[in-house]
Amino acid sequence: MKKAYAGAASRDGSARTYRLTIIESRSLVQRLTLEISFAAVQIRRTWPEAKRDPIGYGKRWAGQCTETAVRLVRDPNAVAGSFVAIVLVAFAILLVAVLGQPLRPESVGQPNVKILMIAPLSAGTPQTASGIGVGSHGRIGFGAGKGEGSEPQRQKARGGGGSGKHNILPTQQGHLFQPSAIAAANPNLPLPRNPSLPQAGIDIDPTLWKAQATIPYGDPRSKSMTPSNGPGDGGNFGSGRGLGIGKGDGPGFGPGTKGNMGGAEKSPGGGGIGGGIGDNSDDPDRVFTLDHVAQRARVLLKPEPQYTEEARRNQITGTVMLRVVFSRTAQVTNIRVIQSLPFGVTEKAILAARQIKFSPALKDGRPVSVYMQLEYNFNLY
Repeated sequence: MKKAYAGAASRDGSARTYRLTIIESRSLVQRLTLEISFAAVQIRRTWPEAKRDPIGYGKRWAGQCTETAVRLVRDPNAVAGSFVAIVLVAFAILLVAVLGQPLRPESVGQPNVKILMIAPLSAGTPQTASGIGVGSHGRIGFGAGKGEGSEPQRQKARGGGGSGKHNILPTQQGHLFQPSAIAAANPNLPLPRNPSLPQAGIDIDPTLWKAQATIPYGDPRSKSMTPSNGPGDGGNFGSGRGLGIGKGDGPGFGPGTKGNMGGAEKSPGGGGIGGGIGDNSDDPDRVFTLDHVAQRARVLLKPEPQYTEEARRNQITGTVMLRVVFSRTAQVTNIRVIQSLPFGVTEKAILAARQIKFSPALKDGRPVSVYMQLEYNFNLY
């Protein structure tokens, strides 16, 4: 323990009383122990007096406490310190009350919903759902017309297919199987000498098909001349899955699903023979990926979906993932659910996605449609 002496002169020149200032070098625990020991000694010393004259002892103790309180009040720093202490304690109590307050029944289950990502589709997703074929004039087909199928009324054809055999090399160039309701067989398997069934082929509207001059089977739009079935799955040609040809899913041709051609889910088209020049960049309905546009779509408003009452009761949490198109007309279209949640949460996410406001992507100075992926994260708090 160190001791130091300090003093000062009064304003009238008279010297003030010197007071002893003690600068402690002990730790806080040591000092606290000493204070407790001193208090215990004082209690033991005064206890006989308190027993002998309790009233007088009480008066003297009250007087000492009053004198101590008066000195504290007269201290110039006491008032400010007391005020600060009261404010800090009140703030701490308020903070604990707010943070420790349980959720009200009406707020339980409110979602913490954010759009985590707006990103391009993964590699392998078709760059376009239009301009499919190798003919001319129309949007799809292999002939030389502007129609889209056998239906009498003109309407857009939809669908597609794909296949492959897990080859590293891209699909070889070749012609399509002929149209047939019977799925095409694996071309690597030997055909029976005297087949009793009709010849198998590809599920595509005959008005959209045309015999090509190329010798082997394959993808007419491919530029690879190296023999390969492609990286897809199914045994035929392409990068998709099924018994068709192309990068879709199903027995048809192109980026769509379930057969026929034209993109999206299979639907018959009309208007007669059709022909497309293959990934036609001049087609206003073509859908691009983000790496093929000069300026990406700019989101202006992202509404947040809400929980349904049933989902709230069942404590549903997780992520809804949607694959969509930000169209050139500033609308969210072609919504496809990649990952869903039950009890109506997916439907709420789709509704919110349709309400997104954005400026369309630009390519060559004009608005174009782009594929996007949206992820909505639902968390209960």
